[in-house]
Amino acid sequence: MKPTIEAISALPNDTQPTYLLVVLHGWGANYQDFVPFAKVLNLPGFGYMFPNAPFDHFQVPGGKAWYALENQAFTGLAESRKLLLDWLTSLESSTGVPLERTVMAGFSQGGAMTLDVGLTLPLAALCSFSGYLHYEPQIQANITYPPTMIIHGKQDYVVPLQAAIKAKDELSKIGVKVQYQEFEMAHEVRDDAIALFKQFINEEVIN
Repeated sequence: MKPTIEAISALPNDTQPTYLLVVLHGWGANYQDFVPFAKVLNLPGFGYMFPNAPFDHFQVPGGKAWYALENQAFTGLAESRKLLLDWLTSLESSTGVPLERTVMAGFSQGGAMTLDVGLTLPLAALCSFSGYLHYEPQIQANITYPPTMIIHGKQDYVVPLQAAIKAKDELSKIGVKVQYQEFEMAHEVRDDAIALFKQFINEEVIN
């Protein structure tokens, strides 16, 4: 069966959302992982979309993957990138919210996809939680990148802190406006990190 992207949506019942937040789960999780974000963030005027990665995880029952991490070839990355790009550009027709008012965030492998696909689109803002770069950023002419937040745990032994530092440095070099913050946490998203993300959205998107 051809891989596709399905999603859970949390949209206002009585009105069209003004903004949209798309959250990508990590390797081996699935689209249910970050559904609680909608209630925790409780951002005014926001709708939420939680896409499922297109590939089954090779070990975890019910788990999904944006691409293979069990080999060095990153099998599936190109296909996943294209599927995600097409899905994101289709959201305006289904939600009424343009890309310019859409925020994209992701955790771990979802953060890596955010820092890849998200920087190719005119999105309102990006955030990578415990993520990394899986490509070499290149300077692009006549592109205005979305403001980008990178949040990482100092005790993250799944995706080491150095990966976040590298992402910050490499993206800053090509002109991305990066806000970077380390927390006393492991490979996770804690309340203080969520609070900072909410502040980032309020400052960069809503105000």
